[in-house]
Amino acid sequence: MDSLSEETWDTVIYGTGLSQSLLALALSRSKKRVLHLDANDFYGEHEAALSLQEAEAWSRTFAGPGITQSLDDQPASSESDSGKNVAEAGDTASRSLKGVQLANDEEPARNGTSSKTDSNIFRNAYEWKHPNAEEHGLSFPRAYSLALAPQIIHTKSRLLSQLVSSRAYRQVEFLAVGSFFVYGTVGAVPGTLSRIPSSREDVFSAQSIPARSKRTLMKFLKFVIDYDSDEQKPLWQEKANKPLSEFLIDEFKLDENLRNYILALTLTLDGNVTVKDGLATIHRHLTSIGLFGPGFCAVYPKWGGMSEIAQVGCRAGAVGGGIYMLDTPTSVQNLGSGGEMSLKLSDEVSVRTTTFISSQQTCSPTSRTIARLVAVIDSPLQSLFETLAEGAPTPAVAVVAFPSGSLPNTPHSSSDVPVYAFAHSSDTGECPSGQSVIYLTMQAGPQSSRVLDIAVTALLQAVTPTAAILYKLYYEQSISARQSLVTSQGGATVFEFPSPSLGLAFDDENLDAVKEAWKLVLKDEATDDTFMKFEDREGMGGDDDD
Repeated sequence: MDSLSEETWDTVIYGTGLSQSLLALALSRSKKRVLHLDANDFYGEHEAALSLQEAEAWSRTFAGPGITQSLDDQPASSESDSGKNVAEAGDTASRSLKGVQLANDEEPARNGTSSKTDSNIFRNAYEWKHPNAEEHGLSFPRAYSLALAPQIIHTKSRLLSQLVSSRAYRQVEFLAVGSFFVYGTVGAVPGTLSRIPSSREDVFSAQSIPARSKRTLMKFLKFVIDYDSDEQKPLWQEKANKPLSEFLIDEFKLDENLRNYILALTLTLDGNVTVKDGLATIHRHLTSIGLFGPGFCAVYPKWGGMSEIAQVGCRAGAVGGGIYMLDTPTSVQNLGSGGEMSLKLSDEVSVRTTTFISSQQTCSPTSRTIARLVAVIDSPLQSLFETLAEGAPTPAVAVVAFPSGSLPNTPHSSSDVPVYAFAHSSDTGECPSGQSVIYLTMQAGPQSSRVLDIAVTALLQAVTPTAAILYKLYYEQSISARQSLVTSQGGATVFEFPSPSLGLAFDDENLDAVKEAWKLVLKDEATDDTFMKFEDREGMGGDDDD
């Protein structure tokens, strides 16, 4: 370890979140001296995937005031919804998200802290376990890998392109995202899941859509495919900032059920997507179908989503000559001079760097907040993961949208926003065979935990009424400022990535900050045409680490 202090590092990257880890990947062929640290003993930071043991410690760290009492008010959501909260407010746990602190300073530095009073990205967390969980099949803690950021990745995403051009894709197993469903009333039957058709064949084979409605839906789908052409722009540009829901009525006369289908594809959590944003999102969805194979428009990384990509980026950086170390809390020891700063590691070793890169840990005062519920189910929910086309892979992820007002017995103040559920099969590696994990998300409000509880119960009633919830993890998440922060401290450069976006699909704009940091480290050596573009390493085949 003492050898770490013998040289000045070109950059010290702190945290193994997706952005920091993609930067490590981008620098892996640069010959720069890179030291990559994380206070946690797991990968991923805000995008981590946690075992049940890690989730327990994490929820204790980010529990909010009154959480224990509020659990008594939770409605029973299934036969499994009895018992008590096992997450209590307490001191920062050893497996929580940790950040950098200024030496000899009572207040945590802005460069990341995870104390309950200052780190507001996550809050109000609690976990719950069925009182007879083990009897119902809950396995050992490391049999689970629960993603804090279960984003899907559309096949047209720049992230996939960069993983391919950097050769890192070989170390990630991607799984297909299959059906998109809408919860609601079909005919006279409430509480039914309807699969959203996304092709001509789907539309005309759908039994729940009247013939006349099929024609209007096909007209809209054809329009969206070519919406940005000179021919189609006059139809929507003057209404670009109007609500998409109004546009669907005025221009295409879509009924409520068809509007719910279309709005569900936008994955918008506030239900107020504009025409411009909504058309772009639906266009991405439709044009992503079939790009990597029939029957799916998006993928999901096995073994915990974005944290798996983060781990691959860290390892690529190490293969390229960098050093990465988990479980290594760090503090700023000396701001120094001459373009350097000094950092003290947890083992008292000091290191010097000219560029320090971390992530923002506090939310913006104007940021919105979402509520998430992760539920482990004792059923495979097999009907959600049917193959959609001949030759298509078996999906491991299904998406269910609960339109505004569709859930029964929800508080009025919380019924005007949609809820989304991502159902993950055991093929994701996130739970044992015979079980599944459901990730639910909505815009946060006073009754969010109750609404998400109702939503998971409604989903189980629609799919497998006898299924039981074995485990739940609830938390709320906000975002930092959306711009990178670049400052100078003692002549050294300090760069802070924004926290991850709250979108349900990966936002390619997050990659811009990675490129910005890459240029900061490489300086004059950076050229746009070489970013994330590598040749195969000599002597390495398709199954070798990059």
